[in-house]
Amino acid sequence: MKGIILAGGNGTRLSPLTKSVSKQLLPIYDKPLIFYPLASLMELNIKEIAIIVKSEEMSRFTKLLGNGEKFGINITYLPQDNPNGLAEAFIIAEEFIGSSHVTLILGDNIFYGDALKDCLVNDLKSGANIVCIKVNDPERYGVAKIENGKVVQIIEKPTKFISNFAVTGIYVYDNSVIQKSKSLVPSARGELEITDLNNLYIKEGKLRASFLDDEMIWMDTGTFDSLHDASSLIKAIQNRTGNLIGSPELAAYNNHWIDKKTLKSQIDYKNSYARSLLESLDFAIEDTPK
Repeated sequence: MKGIILAGGNGTRLSPLTKSVSKQLLPIYDKPLIFYPLASLMELNIKEIAIIVKSEEMSRFTKLLGNGEKFGINITYLPQDNPNGLAEAFIIAEEFIGSSHVTLILGDNIFYGDALKDCLVNDLKSGANIVCIKVNDPERYGVAKIENGKVVQIIEKPTKFISNFAVTGIYVYDNSVIQKSKSLVPSARGELEITDLNNLYIKEGKLRASFLDDEMIWMDTGTFDSLHDASSLIKAIQNRTGNLIGSPELAAYNNHWIDKKTLKSQIDYKNSYARSLLESLDFAIEDTPK
């Protein structure tokens, strides 16, 4: 399984914040937004990850993340200079994906909770797996219509109520996703839509849906309010529980991809994130209490 983080786009809803920097490099409390989807893929034991970004932003991402070696992973950067739709990611990443299956996560989505690992089908043999969550305002999202436990249709921002199961920003696909993406026709807004791609899997009867429970947190940080809300929530949870959320370093350590000495040597800054990371590390390194 390989992973893709889609971090391109113009971030127009967040202008002027995004006039000079990618949305995924904006801060969510004590770390850049890109850390959260990266950590999510790492927590799913995915080590080969491509980040799709605008060419002009590539050097900034490289300065922050490097080639992934410090996290025990391999990061490939791929350019997407025009916002031609989410499904274009699989065409851009065709060589990177090769013959593997692939998990795509949107670069502005934050997941918190163990339920994500439990519900995603990473041993997928064929077809696709989407993750849904119950929402109060389905008209804002792509919504899955489900009959007898199966996804029968996905409608983007429906004007009439079909269900309250929003499709979140993480998807698992078999290798046919590349050819399916190439077969798509641009929508009225000129983009290759992820909803159209998912509907192709529905036509084959190969789209599975998993559901996040009430203990799982999902945040789409595409607006000023959601950026603020996400920062406030991450701050509150971390300060209350002591759990560090969205840390690639900690995910790497917990997966045994880097050791304690390597991790500590990489912390060359002194702030609350570094302290939280070291505290989490020291807690993790202590064997189960006797």
